[in-house]
Amino acid sequence: MYPRLFELGPITVYTYGVLLAAAYLLGLQLARVRAQARGLDGNRVLDLGIYIIIAALVGAKLLLLVTDFDAFRSNPRELLTLARSGGVFYGGLILAVVVALFYIRKIGLPLWTTCDVFAPGIAVGHVVGRFGCLFAGCCYGKPTTVPWAITFRDPFAQANVGTPLNQPLHPTQLYEAGAELIILIILLTTERKGRPYPGRTFWLYMLLYAVSRFIIEFYRGDERGSVGSFSTSQFISVLLAPLAIGMLLYLARQSAPEPKRARRAA
Repeated sequence: MYPRLFELGPITVYTYGVLLAAAYLLGLQLARVRAQARGLDGNRVLDLGIYIIIAALVGAKLLLLVTDFDAFRSNPRELLTLARSGGVFYGGLILAVVVALFYIRKIGLPLWTTCDVFAPGIAVGHVVGRFGCLFAGCCYGKPTTVPWAITFRDPFAQANVGTPLNQPLHPTQLYEAGAELIILIILLTTERKGRPYPGRTFWLYMLLYAVSRFIIEFYRGDERGSVGSFSTSQFISVLLAPLAIGMLLYLARQSAPEPKRARRAA
């Protein structure tokens, strides 16, 4: 598509990098607004958001290193591409959650309420970030004949991330951006319906993302590593979905009001 936004002499500004930065800023801003509406300390939430961003970047690249370990081991020079690659989203998500849980407990923010604050921000950031993948040519799909297929033609995309050129592919970047947009809408429209409880929005995001990612993985054509017959991300989804369901049920029971006891007749 358009992997390089513009060049200033020896400096190249990549479209993916610009959109990734925009994704993090949008997600952080949404989290800040939601935190203020819930009476949370805005400065501490902002600090937490910065830690989450750093952890997400590191985790995404670490999981990319793990899933493509054979390629990096056979050609160590490819390690330099980690700086230009976005990484694997699940790696960023997992490390960001671990860091967030540690920081939240350390500074005394309400755990699940704070997680709920960030969940829609993750979704909106992911929507924008996947457009960055589309422009960079990474996370591409399998060859297809569907009428909405996308064809990449920029040699830089092929050299940078191995994008197949001049071949119609499933636009998996748009599949995931669309799925995240639907998840975002579901989160925002349902979080005050029924009997809300802390943690519901966060774990609902985890469940919906796990299901959508598992399905979209069938259409991905890039190398992502595997665990048995599943791709790495599908395997993580298989573990995450039942965990999310279990946490939703557990937190719902924890927040359920105690039944009123009937008074005994005197």
